[in-house]
Amino acid sequence: MVDSDPGSARAAVEGFLRQNVEGIAVISAREGVTDIVAGMELSVPLVALHATPRAGMVTVGVDQYAGARAATAHLIGLGHRRIGHLAGPPDAIDARERERGWRDELATAGLVAQVVGTGDWTPTSGYALGRQLDDEVTAVFAANDQMALGLMHSLTERGLRVPLDFSVVGFDDIPEAEHLSPPLTTVRQDFEQVGRTLLATLLDHVNGEPPGAVPPSVPELILRDSTATANAERLARRRVDVP
Repeated sequence: MVDSDPGSARAAVEGFLRQNVEGIAVISAREGVTDIVAGMELSVPLVALHATPRAGMVTVGVDQYAGARAATAHLIGLGHRRIGHLAGPPDAIDARERERGWRDELATAGLVAQVVGTGDWTPTSGYALGRQLDDEVTAVFAANDQMALGLMHSLTERGLRVPLDFSVVGFDDIPEAEHLSPPLTTVRQDFEQVGRTLLATLLDHVNGEPPGAVPPSVPELILRDSTATANAERLARRRVDVP
């Protein structure tokens, strides 16, 4: 689906039903699509990829919240106290869960949450938000690797060295992450395993086996070279803004 409006979502499902499919898998980053499909009366089994369990729907997913807390805890453990967040689109389920995990981990540590800005998952949005960073922020947890990539580009232009002056953590572990300069610390989702679990669950449902609750998989924090211990002397260094 290109569009996530109600008409498009219903049309997609109805198109499947006209083809006499035996089951439907819903994979959407937008909350609205899942809501629409969940509200339809369907004659076939349905399984949805979703960050959190939903009442009345079989879901498979990744614990985005736990991954975000792990990323934030890593930065706190390195001594950072002003940890910003590059958030994803507000209507994206995963983005909301990642922001929630970041906020809760900071609150547990008695630290103040500071959203750097909201992006659209692209490197361009990460770059633009990086140019607006508060000088007091010393580390950022980006809601995905693409925005982290743009952020690191912006930091370099401002005269900040990653990780000597500034630490960055992404999310997803895209193939390019380990080849950035420096290689990006990130949270890895096992997309292949999630896909296999979703399809296996749907096939069980189609074959008449009552689907039980499928616990979300826990993503893995991958430590690379874009994060380092906060150093008071380095962090006191004046930031150089691009005019």
